[in-house]
Amino acid sequence: MAIESVLLNVRDVAQSAEFYTRHLGATVISSSPDAAELDLVTARFVLTRVDAPAESTWIGDDLQRGFRHVGFKVADLDARVSALHDAGVPFHLEPINAEGGVRITFFFDPDGTLLELVEGPLQYHEVHDQQAVDRDWGLGEPDRPRFDHVAETVADIDRTTEFFAELGYVRMAGIHQPSDDRGFEITFLRAGDSSLEVFTYDRAEKQERTPQLDALGFAAVAFGATGTESAPTAGAGGGSVALAVGTLLGQDVRTDPDGLPFIIASA
Repeated sequence: MAIESVLLNVRDVAQSAEFYTRHLGATVISSSPDAAELDLVTARFVLTRVDAPAESTWIGDDLQRGFRHVGFKVADLDARVSALHDAGVPFHLEPINAEGGVRITFFFDPDGTLLELVEGPLQYHEVHDQQAVDRDWGLGEPDRPRFDHVAETVADIDRTTEFFAELGYVRMAGIHQPSDDRGFEITFLRAGDSSLEVFTYDRAEKQERTPQLDALGFAAVAFGATGTESAPTAGAGGGSVALAVGTLLGQDVRTDPDGLPFIIASA
C-alpha cells in the first residue's frame, strides 16, 4: 500500500491551494471553500478547512516521535528557494549539501507543515532492496515537483519495518549521518513511487506526541492499494496498530507504533 494522499488541515483553502500550485507545481483537481484536492504527481494532497483548530503540539525537533515532514523531489532547488524567499516564506533550514550527494532545504507551508525539497538522485550508503532502488532512480528528474516521502521519527526501526511490511512496504535502503553524535540514521521504506523516510536516534532520548486530528498542518496519510495487495485488517502491523484515534474523511484513523496517523483509502 503506497501513500495515496497526504491530508492537511488548513485555515484558508484558497490560500493553501495557491501556495502549493505556485511553489510546488501542484495542479488543482477540485476546490471549494471547505476543501481542495491537489495533484503532486505521485500522490494527492487533500486540504480540509478547520475553523477552530486546536493548538498544535508538533515540535520542529526530530527527536519528537511521529510525523516530521513531507518531502518533494525537484530539478531546480535554488530557483524555487529564491521564489520562496521573495514570497517571504519562513525557512527551517536554508539549502545545504547533504549526505547521499543531494541538495536539500526545509520551509513551512501557510499552516506550519514542514516541507523539504531534494535535488539530485540520492546515493544510498546501504541498499537492502536493489529492485526498489532501481524503481526509485528510474523515476528520473521531475518535470515539476514530485511528492517523494513522508518522514517520521521512531523508537525501533525493526518494529517499524515489520509494521509497514504488512502494508506492502520493503526496507529499501539507508543513509548514515556520521557527523551526528545522537546516533542518527535514516532508513527508507518503499511502496509504489514514494517512501516513508524513517529517522532513528540510538543515542538520544525521544519524546512521544499524542496524535492530533484537529490542529492545523499535517493530519494523516492515506494508504491505497498498489494492485499487488489487499487492504490490511484492523490488526495489521504485527498486532500493534493502535485503536482508532478519530475519523478523517469519514474513515477511522489509526496510528503506527510511534503515532503517525493513517487511514486506509476506500477502494
